[in-house]
Amino acid sequence: MFEIIAVTDSRLCAGDFWERLDAMAAAGVSAILLREKALSPAAYAAFFARAHEICARHGTPLIAHGLAGLSCGRGADRAGLHLPFADFATLAARADGDALLPGVRVGVSVHSADEALRAASLRAAYVLAGHIFQTESKAARAPRGLRFLSELCERLPIPVYAIGGISEANIAQIRQTGAAGACLMSSFMSCADPAAHLKSLQDNLL
Repeated sequence: MFEIIAVTDSRLCAGDFWERLDAMAAAGVSAILLREKALSPAAYAAFFARAHEICARHGTPLIAHGLAGLSCGRGADRAGLHLPFADFATLAARADGDALLPGVRVGVSVHSADEALRAASLRAAYVLAGHIFQTESKAARAPRGLRFLSELCERLPIPVYAIGGISEANIAQIRQTGAAGACLMSSFMSCADPAAHLKSLQDNLL
C-alpha cells in the first residue's frame, strides 16, 4: 500500500498548528512526522507529548524526528524515529551492530545512493530520499529526480520513501518508481483543508 505521510514544520503553518495537526490526523494520513527542527530538546519533548495525544485520539502513527526525538515517548508511544543520515550513522556506529533502539522503527534521510546503501547496511528500517522535484525550500539545489529514486528502489532491500516538490500532479510518478510512499510538508502545512488535500493526492494515484 502506497503511504502518504504528512511532515510538520509549525513555522510554515497557516493558522493554528494544533488545529491543523488534528485535521491531518483525522483525515487519515498514513503517519505524521513531527519535524520541528527549531525546537530545543526540552521544547520538542513537550511538543511531541501534545502531538501524541492528538494523534492517538485518531489512531494516527506519530514519528519522532532528530536527536531531540530520541527520548520522546516509549516504543509504544511512537511509530518510529526519523534521523538525518549523519546522526544515524554516528549513533549506529556506537551501537556496534546492535539495534539502535530496540522495538523502534528508525528511518533515515538520504541524499545520495552511497548514503542510502550505508543506511541500509546499518540496519535502517527505511530511507527517505530527496529532494526529488524542484521545491522552494531548496530552490538553489537541483532536484535528484525520478531516476535517482527508481535506482534506490531497485537497489535497496528496505522501503524507500520520497520527499521534495511532490504534488497531485506528480505523485503518481513517485508510486511508479516502486517507492513505498511520499512525504509532503509545505502543502500539508498551508492547504485550506488537509482532508481535501489528502483525497486529491489519493485520487491522483488511481
